[in-house]
Amino acid sequence: MQVELVTIGTELLLGFTVDTNSAFLGQALGAIGVTVARRTAVADRPDAIRAAVEEALRRTGAVITTGGLGPTRDDLSKKVVAELFGWPLRFDEGVWAELGARWRRMGRELSSANRCQAEVPEGAVVLPNQWGTAPGLWLEGPPGLVVMLPGVPREMRKLTEHEVVPRLQARAGERVIRSAVVRTTGIPESSLAARVGPHEDELAPLSLAYLPATTGVDLRLTAWDRPPAEADRLLAAGVERLRALAGDHAYGTEEDDLAAVVLETLRRQGMTLALAESCTGGMLGERLTAIPGSSDVLVGGVIAYDNAVKTRQLDVDPGLLAGHGAVSLEVARAMAAGAQARFGTTAAVAVTGVAGPAGGSDEKPVGTVCFGWIARNQSEAARVVFPGNRREIRERACQYALHCLWLMSRGS
Repeated sequence: MQVELVTIGTELLLGFTVDTNSAFLGQALGAIGVTVARRTAVADRPDAIRAAVEEALRRTGAVITTGGLGPTRDDLSKKVVAELFGWPLRFDEGVWAELGARWRRMGRELSSANRCQAEVPEGAVVLPNQWGTAPGLWLEGPPGLVVMLPGVPREMRKLTEHEVVPRLQARAGERVIRSAVVRTTGIPESSLAARVGPHEDELAPLSLAYLPATTGVDLRLTAWDRPPAEADRLLAAGVERLRALAGDHAYGTEEDDLAAVVLETLRRQGMTLALAESCTGGMLGERLTAIPGSSDVLVGGVIAYDNAVKTRQLDVDPGLLAGHGAVSLEVARAMAAGAQARFGTTAAVAVTGVAGPAGGSDEKPVGTVCFGWIARNQSEAARVVFPGNRREIRERACQYALHCLWLMSRGS
């Protein structure tokens, strides 16, 4: 089964709102064997909405729309699609009563502007929205199938899960489209491709995509049009093969966060961690403390942005700063040792660098970051020059610090 997605909202075209709904729908539908053949975004204009839905119906006969079901003047989707089906809008007392009850539970009262949300195309099936005020609609007739969902992401996702997927699954058959992701870091896309590329034929019939980001490269495998058990078996074998090919650069799968992987590794080893951050300014600490249970491992840290803080709080020798500069292997090592001593931990990480856009030199260009690590009674340091703007350099520095700590703490 194929469907097209039509996302409605001028804010999507202006770039003020990122369309996360299409990404969610693509995954949810693929999991039940429904292929998204095309995605179209249109403004809140009746002619644009009608043209997009009409053309999509001619191509696939099935369309899912998001947006345009609210109570304001720019919410026009329902009226346009009802006209396309030739169905008049009727006020539904049952929908209105349910809306009123839901709003009263929230301590609010409906206004006359909300009455339009209780108007239902004659012949449409109402998809109850327990998570918001705009019910979804299921219209099926001579033009084809149109499923209309609100644009609010949480409401759209819940309606998809509880109302849309069960209905479409019955039509999609016994074959699915499923994906699996292997997460890698510390290796450029080109180098990863050099490792994996010669073996891609071994992954058939799965398809492989490289998804680079500032923190690493995700490898996405997809099984197309397969029975569920076969798709799962192929993906499991493919994931294991990719992890073997990527080696120590593969740290997890799906939505795994490297910070969580590091914390779990340290926890298993009975280790505790201290941080000393300069150019990252607490970003590394934020990555770690965003993980529930991080207090089992992370004891504390120092944001040693100024050299005076490095000497006072981390006992960095002023002679090292004068002789080598704040961005140096020597100072990074001393910062890690100072953090470990101050917090009494078994592991420590230090980061100091030039994040830019100014402050670089021929010897230490923008993007130069020095690291210090202590773990398993060993001390290491590294100097790396990262590409990108200030934010990207800092993100890459945090990921690199975590990756090397992970390798050290597990004994790699």
